[in-house]
Amino acid sequence: MDAQVKKGLLDACVLTLLRRETSYGYRITANLQQIIDVSESTLYPILRRLEQSGCLATFQRPHNGRMRKYYSITPEGKRRLTVMRTEWNEVVKIVHFVLEEEIGA
Repeated sequence: MDAQVKKGLLDACVLTLLRRETSYGYRITANLQQIIDVSESTLYPILRRLEQSGCLATFQRPHNGRMRKYYSITPEGKRRLTVMRTEWNEVVKIVHFVLEEEIGA
C-alpha cells in the first residue's frame, strides 16, 4: 500500500478509535492491528503529530507502578475526522467505480 495513503488511513483510524474512548499507545496499536498492519514504532510518531496539530490531548496516570500516557481526541480532532470522512467517502466512490469497471471487463 502506498505510504501516503496508509498514513492518511492510520490518522483516520487513530482518531476514530479515540473518538470512541480515551486510550494508551499499546492498546491503540493492538486495536489497529485488527484492521491494518501497524507497529508501535509506526504509531507513536502519528500520535505525536496528531497531538502537535491539536487533534489529541494527553494525560498521564499511574499503572502498575509507572506512569502511562493516555490520549484523547480534542474538538479539533473531531473536526479533522469529519473532514477526513468526507474525503474518504469520495475515495470510496472512486474505488467502487474502478472495481465495477474491473468486474465488468
